[in-house]
Amino acid sequence: MRNLSLLGLTLLLAACGGAEDEPDDGGGTPSLSLTAPANYANNLTGVQTISATAVSGTVGVEFQLDGATLGSEDTVAPYAVDVDTSLYPAGQHIIRARTRNAAGQRSAWASATVSFGGSATLPQGFSKNESWVSGLNSATAFTQAPDGRFFVAEQGGAVRVVKNGALLAGAAHQLSVDATGERGLIGLTVAPDFASSGRLYVHYTSPQGGAHNRISRILLSNDVSNGLEDTDLGLPIELPNLSGATNHNGGALHFGVDGKLYIGVGDNANGAQAANLSSVFGKLLRVNADGTIPSDNPFYASQAGLARAVWAYGLRNPFTFAVQPVTGRIHINDVGQNTWEEINQGVAAANYGWPNSEGPDGLQANHAAPLFSYKHSAANPAGSGPGGFFTGFSIAGGTFYPANGAFPASYRGNYYFADYVSRFIARLDLANGNAAYAFARVAGNPVDMLVGQDGALYVLTRSAITRISAN
Repeated sequence: MRNLSLLGLTLLLAACGGAEDEPDDGGGTPSLSLTAPANYANNLTGVQTISATAVSGTVGVEFQLDGATLGSEDTVAPYAVDVDTSLYPAGQHIIRARTRNAAGQRSAWASATVSFGGSATLPQGFSKNESWVSGLNSATAFTQAPDGRFFVAEQGGAVRVVKNGALLAGAAHQLSVDATGERGLIGLTVAPDFASSGRLYVHYTSPQGGAHNRISRILLSNDVSNGLEDTDLGLPIELPNLSGATNHNGGALHFGVDGKLYIGVGDNANGAQAANLSSVFGKLLRVNADGTIPSDNPFYASQAGLARAVWAYGLRNPFTFAVQPVTGRIHINDVGQNTWEEINQGVAAANYGWPNSEGPDGLQANHAAPLFSYKHSAANPAGSGPGGFFTGFSIAGGTFYPANGAFPASYRGNYYFADYVSRFIARLDLANGNAAYAFARVAGNPVDMLVGQDGALYVLTRSAITRISAN
């Protein structure tokens, strides 16, 4: 469901099989209306009562907040449950209720999109360490190796290593980069066979032969130093020379569950290139681990050269994206221009519409609509329209929390994303219509996220790594 405001509609379904003022024998269709709080209620604080009115024949009402059950089923009218808003982070939340009749039938969910006020920056039951690692210099991306080490990309070309929660002195490898504007070392990921090969894939702006972005490999078998350029097996991949624009480079690269390397490439500040299938700018590329191009890519037969690597197009600046383990589902975070930030589901041959559409605006029949988008400014009334109460200016960082892990059940299976400017972390509930809930706020500007092997959520800012864990 792309338009989050649909979640905020109050549902009132007519009862079947008799008048509403007559007892229901359990065979009718159950229904209810959510009576409080009001849809789009803003800045709620203190203890709030959630209440619902159900038709005759109701034997119980279930309440939820952000996909998690609140208390036990209420079996006595008037149906209500209290929520202490101070136990949840400030920002958007989704309240839901449904009824059950004697036959065990349940109504559709009635929902309200609301905003909690207060100063909480994390849900109750979670801890946040914003200085878990500090001392980074203009960090852009990070990844975790099977042995537990974190590799961090710094824009100036240094690959740093975090081992056992400590940032090791010096760079494990130093690349020669053009770090003007948004250029530099902008992405890295470990090879699927890293445990045996020690290979780390990097995406950076090379100044050699004119500024251009390059995907290459380095060998990092040791904690520090001894990083060696490894250019065999068809690497590096040289992207075309950049224009004078120093922004919209994309950056992220990850291996899919198919063993292919996916690469986010920005439009180099020229939107027309995003729609041009003969250009690699404004695309998600897909290549083999050795740098060759898979013949099953969607445009392999119709394009030539590196354009055969195009897997999806119509993107402005896919600085970050994520691959869901096991399923292989891909979510692409596309940084917007004037109005919208968006999350797109990665699909082969998909056209995400840029420059003709942004977020839900200007969508055409051949455009893949975003899963979720949020505006740069508040809607009127606040909370209405796509994105609800979320506002921000640069979506950056995304990761899927696995179905198992240390987080409580309702927090698993969600897609977590962040905004560089507004500094919030939110989660997209894939099981409940892509509803979005506030999760955390951080002091630094987030650029990347991942779920660690210990089940904690790690947030990379420009100067530090924040660790968020369940108590």
